[in-house]
Amino acid sequence: MPDFNIFSENIYEGWEIDEKAFIDNARSILKYYLSFPDVYEKCCLKGFDYDTISFDFLYCDSKKTHKINKEYRNKDYPADIITFAIFADSDEKFIFDGEINLGEVIIALDKVIDEAEKKKITKEHELLFLISHGILHLLGFDHQSEEDYNFIIDLQNKALESIGYDKI
Repeated sequence: MPDFNIFSENIYEGWEIDEKAFIDNARSILKYYLSFPDVYEKCCLKGFDYDTISFDFLYCDSKKTHKINKEYRNKDYPADIITFAIFADSDEKFIFDGEINLGEVIIALDKVIDEAEKKKITKEHELLFLISHGILHLLGFDHQSEEDYNFIIDLQNKALESIGYDKI
């Protein structure tokens, strides 16, 4: 199993999250995903030699995701999550000193809080659901079809169960 360099920055003032705990959970989720040959065979890492996988989380508010969505994706609405899957989406796969940078996951914590209230779950549970979703996007998974969507949701639920959370 490779090493993981996972970084995070929280610029949202409404929730001081335990970044270390969420990084540890993200690491466990990624290990869980990569433990399945079916997942590894379909992800962007297959066929590459590397020692380390790195990626970033940015926690912000929906004003920031709205701005990013508009500027980079030509979509005029705030998103709960935006993923820039650098390694998966690029034709040129760069590996520097044995390290693959998968990209960045941007999560609007105010939307996480609102969604958790709607679902009647903890905000930590909802955040982990989005973290697990973002990691799958970084690995190159998408959900354009119902079959792909169901595959991703099933994987997310299994990953959350593996770290002690119930299905959403």
